[in-house]
Amino acid sequence: MPDRHRRSDRKIAREEYAIVLDFMPHGNPVDRHHPSHRTKPIAQAIGDKYFTLLEFYPKYGITLSQGEKVYVGFRFRELRDKVDYVWGEPLSYEDLTAVARSYLPEAVKRIVIEKEKVFVTFFNIASSLTIKLHSLELLPGIGKKTMWAILEERQKKPFESFDDIKKRAKIPDPVAIITERLLTEIKGEERYYLFIDPPPNVFNAIVLGYLHRIYRMLGLEEKT
Repeated sequence: MPDRHRRSDRKIAREEYAIVLDFMPHGNPVDRHHPSHRTKPIAQAIGDKYFTLLEFYPKYGITLSQGEKVYVGFRFRELRDKVDYVWGEPLSYEDLTAVARSYLPEAVKRIVIEKEKVFVTFFNIASSLTIKLHSLELLPGIGKKTMWAILEERQKKPFESFDDIKKRAKIPDPVAIITERLLTEIKGEERYYLFIDPPPNVFNAIVLGYLHRIYRMLGLEEKT
């Protein structure tokens, strides 16, 4: 159990910015695990780098808006102008309020758009898992035909943008399929985890770690 908590702490620590999913100025009355959360102002958010679900206490007198991006990191505490204390364990999807769940798809889509270079890189480097299954086929709507079209096009020239993928691989909406995949991973509904680490309540999953790999390639990996 202690080791698991330390791994959880690192999940939170590597996030620097997070998007607010729900702000509860009077606390979260339905939190069964943390009595203090029921009476103190608290926010639920999603990290914009590794899609970690987290909770934090805002600083005294601070009001937060849904969709607001705040600094939750530990390296530059002077940037924490709105965040007082970040809880050390990540949330699972089931821990989110109804308000947070309803806003989650929009927040994830926004991050995917902001991280276009990262997810375009995935289309350029995704590799086979077995002789019968390619990582690209784990994306919703990507079958063998589309997978081969992606591989053939990237061999000619790496993809440069979501629009480039649309035009050359004939994928109607790359943002939508990446967003959909991320949401199922966040909810803990997959066996293979292309992008994120499995949620805290998921065990025996196969972690492919593409976000870590791509961030290292791009020089954006967290410092440890």
